[in-house]
Amino acid sequence: MVQRLGGSPWFAAVGRRAVPLDLAVQRRTGGRISLLGLFGLPSLLLITTGRRSGKPRPVPLLYAPRGSECLVVGSNWGRSQHPGWSSNLLAEPDALVRVRGRDVPVRARQVTGAERDRLWREVLTRFWPAYDDYAARAADREIRVFALSPR
Repeated sequence: MVQRLGGSPWFAAVGRRAVPLDLAVQRRTGGRISLLGLFGLPSLLLITTGRRSGKPRPVPLLYAPRGSECLVVGSNWGRSQHPGWSSNLLAEPDALVRVRGRDVPVRARQVTGAERDRLWREVLTRFWPAYDDYAARAADREIRVFALSPR
């Protein structure tokens, strides 16, 4: 049901406002509980290094598992600008992922071109159909996709 509602503009507005709450829940529980996880969605806490501040920048995200990698999408709920975490990964691809309370150092690789198109079609929009709605709303930018591999 959440996947069907995910593409509506009101859901994106609620989701944007829920991110700080999800972050607080994950901090309080050491990453063992996530609001997204309560809905049965795979989620992680991505901790990037701020490209200007150099400080840790945590953000809760959905992810699609793919072998040993996690695929994450910089949809920013369909907004016109890229999310800050995606720019942080471009500047510093080494990051930390917290999944169910376990920390995993990762290296990010931006997925582009034909590989991105294939993963978008075969994996990402099957996992979260709303990504197509977000892409339509963010028409002036191509949504960034990253593969996070354990280091």
